Amino acid sequence: MNTLVMPASDPLALPRAVNTLQKGGLVAIPTDTVYGLGALVQNPRGIERLYVVKGRKSTKAIPILFSDMSELEHLADDVEPRALRLAQRFWPGPLTLVLPRHPSLPDALTPYPTVGLRMPDHPVALGLLKLSGPLAVTSANLSDQPSAVTAQEVFDYFGGSIDLILDGGRTPGGVSSTVVDCSGPDLAILRQGPLSLNDLLSALSAAL
Repeated sequence: MNTLVMPASDPLALPRAVNTLQKGGLVAIPTDTVYGLGALVQNPRGIERLYVVKGRKSTKAIPILFSDMSELEHLADDVEPRALRLAQRFWPGPLTLVLPRHPSLPDALTPYPTVGLRMPDHPVALGLLKLSGPLAVTSANLSDQPSAVTAQEVFDYFGGSIDLILDGGRTPGGVSSTVVDCSGPDLAILRQGPLSLNDLLSALSAAL
C-alpha cells in the first residue's frame, strides 16, 4: 500500500480524506494534542484495521472524536449533568470523557458498556469531522510508543500500512488528552493529560 501524504491546506485534502474513510480506509489527522489515526465509527472493518496496524489489544477501546454537541446524544446514553458541565467548559479541547455508550455503536469500537468521547480544538480535525461525521480515533503511534506530533513521525510509524496522512504541521499540544471516567459516582482520571483533577473539580464548582 502507498501512503499518501497531503498538506491539510490543500483544497482537495478533506474531500479525499472523507472518500478514503467511506471506503474503509484509515486517515491520520492533526489534533490539538497529538496526531490521531481514524476510521468511520460505523465501519467495523476500518475499526478492526486500527487495532491491527497499531498492534493494539482488543481489550482497549477506541475513543470517538466529533465536531458538534448535537451529536452527543447519538454517541452516549444517559449523559449526566456533571459530564455535560465538563463538556461545556472544556470542549473543544484536550478532555476525553468516558460515558455510557449509545447502543447503536458497533461492538468493534469497545468491549465495554462505556466509550471515550472528545471534541478536538483543531481546525483540520474539526473540518474533517464536520464532513465525515464522528470518527473512531486513536493516537497515531504503535502501541506503547511515543505519540506522533508531526506527519513525518506518523509516516515513520505507518508508512505503507495506512491510506492517507493529512499534514497540518506540528501539533500544538504535544500531550495526549486527559481521560476522565464519568460513568461512576466519582470522577476518575484514567490518563493524566493537560487537564488536572483540580481543573475539573474547579470547573464543576464554578458551574454550581
